[in-house]
Amino acid sequence: MAFKTDIEIAREARKRPIMEIGDKLGIPSEHLLPYGHDKAKVSQAFIRSLEGRKDGKLVLVTAINPTPAGEGKTTTTVGLGDGLNRIGKKAVICIREASLGPNFGMKGGAAGGGYAQVVPMEEMNLHFTGDFHAITSAHNLLSAMIDNHIYWGNALQIDARRVSWRRVMDMNDRALRDIVVSLGGVSNGFPRQTGFDITVASEVMAILCLSKDLEDLQKRLGDIVVAYTRDKTPVYARDIKADGAMTVLLKDAMQPNLVQTLENNPAFVHGGPFANIAHGCNSVIATKTALKLGEYVVTEAGFGADLGAEKFFDIKCRKAGLKPAAAVIVATVRAMKMNGGVAKADLGAENVAAVQKGCPNLGRHIANVKSFGVPVVVAINHFYSDTDAEIAAVKAYVAEQGAEAILCKHWANGSAGIEDLARKVVEMAEGGSANFAPLYPDEMPLFQKIETIAKRIYHADEVIADKSVREQLKAWEAAGYGHLPVCMAKTQYSFTTDPNVRGAPTGHSVPVREVRLSAGAGFIVVICGEIMTMPGLPKVPSAEVIRLNDAGHVEGLF
Repeated sequence: MAFKTDIEIAREARKRPIMEIGDKLGIPSEHLLPYGHDKAKVSQAFIRSLEGRKDGKLVLVTAINPTPAGEGKTTTTVGLGDGLNRIGKKAVICIREASLGPNFGMKGGAAGGGYAQVVPMEEMNLHFTGDFHAITSAHNLLSAMIDNHIYWGNALQIDARRVSWRRVMDMNDRALRDIVVSLGGVSNGFPRQTGFDITVASEVMAILCLSKDLEDLQKRLGDIVVAYTRDKTPVYARDIKADGAMTVLLKDAMQPNLVQTLENNPAFVHGGPFANIAHGCNSVIATKTALKLGEYVVTEAGFGADLGAEKFFDIKCRKAGLKPAAAVIVATVRAMKMNGGVAKADLGAENVAAVQKGCPNLGRHIANVKSFGVPVVVAINHFYSDTDAEIAAVKAYVAEQGAEAILCKHWANGSAGIEDLARKVVEMAEGGSANFAPLYPDEMPLFQKIETIAKRIYHADEVIADKSVREQLKAWEAAGYGHLPVCMAKTQYSFTTDPNVRGAPTGHSVPVREVRLSAGAGFIVVICGEIMTMPGLPKVPSAEVIRLNDAGHVEGLF
């Protein structure tokens, strides 16, 4: 059976002018800054005017650990938002922006799929409104100003060996992970070792996504620790006098982007931190704005619930004072079979035993999300190869875990295929059963926070960390940073730090390679295993097949 590609479906969309979409939410046209006819930014003045309004209900969409079989978390997020609108609820979708790195690498875009997409899809997956370019520029302005300060006499007495601020670009480029800068003689500065991260891993990205307004943004940017002196005194971005200019570069990027779904429902697409190396959530300002404008806000957190949902609860909700009313865990029959040991090439054949064998991965995520006091439902994202027996096996397993699994056909049928899930979400959210609480208290020591996540979420036996890592954490506690949450950076493919270990493993260890202070964002990054903050391209990157056709349309993006 031949199906239209996501990009073919997106091109056939009957989009409404963005001013009409804003009008649905009660946003006056003078408070929308249009980028063409189908996307716009919402003004800070309008957002400030919403203070005092009652909040709608917040619904998180998360997933099992990703597999090459595909799960469809963003597709389900978009579909559920459309489904809630279809059953008469005023719902707004909040998702992240796409990074160019994965688009030209192997992961693909982040606009949903099938008949559950946000449009304009091509623009969203490329330059969109320029937010990522602004973040990259602001980050690298700070980098340039640090080296410039050292060059012109180093009045702050920065120890060039202890410059912790790296550079970024929004592309997968392994060659830039570790580099030496300022070679070529006196006029080029003082040579030192540094490197690049991908833009989505930038602390500036995290700060933009966690800031409540421009004033908060500048304060957080000023709080960034960029280096240390010889006596290990921290040097901040405000000491370099970079925070004001960085804020200017980010002024427009701080305004949430309004677009629409294929069914002309409103969606905020803003911010894009990865969940395997950052906190992986849509911006606080977009989510809070949506909560003031809609009865329901459907948002996602990146990758599996062990990463995205944990960080959504422990970082975003903690910092922003959000209380989710319900959570949806996306799973597929195909992914269950892959977790059960079936090769990707064989996923089309019925294999109920493999489905049952793979279900414990889903069970672990159900238990983890429930541990935060949030009611959970499972969305089975339907594929045409799924059989009735396989679907029944997933539903039976989920029922044994004290939850319900609902078959969703939004990819093929749009909102009509996800009405049952929408009604269940309303039932849970309006049932008042949520008793949300983060996993650990602020006052818990940093290393104990790491152990708590590793043992309770990953089901590890221990955390392995060198003495230098433990001493660094204690030094940060002594400096007043002990109250911060921790942001675990590890592979998204497994509960362990080994991407090849599927299912629901126990008895493993979590090795901590490095810790980084993100004082402006307000968390400690804990780098585990072999995870990289600058990804590389695969052997055959998607970029090889992306091109313009004779009609001037993009091909190969999906």
